[in-house]
Amino acid sequence: MANLATNNRLKKMKAIDNRIVKRAGKAFRYLPFNCNFYADAQAKGLKAETVFIRRNHYQVTGAKWFKHSSSIEAAFRWLITIGILRREVDGQGLTSRVRLTPLGRKILEQTPELPDQQAGLIEHINICLHRSWLLR
Repeated sequence: MANLATNNRLKKMKAIDNRIVKRAGKAFRYLPFNCNFYADAQAKGLKAETVFIRRNHYQVTGAKWFKHSSSIEAAFRWLITIGILRREVDGQGLTSRVRLTPLGRKILEQTPELPDQQAGLIEHINICLHRSWLLR
């Protein structure tokens, strides 16, 4: 009986893990950050101001870009909520820099072309609705 309960918990955890990975994959395609952004976020950490200034280096070709660095910071917070990014920590505490999480690295290792793909219109609408609902 205990073995059956353990199997049920493992199945539920696997389903939750699959939903987390699927949601994170959609976020990669939704935002206009390219592979360079995620590589630099993993290697050295990035600030919103730096990303805003170096848009040509970090923007997916043909995608709309942010109007302010504060908009990039809002995107960072959303990616932190989803589990793709995390705040960098120094001796004083959290910093304004972000880095890639193990989940973000895992997804990019499995599908490295994901950030350069763009979400379709229906997916954009769906993500916008979920994103605005999550921020409330």
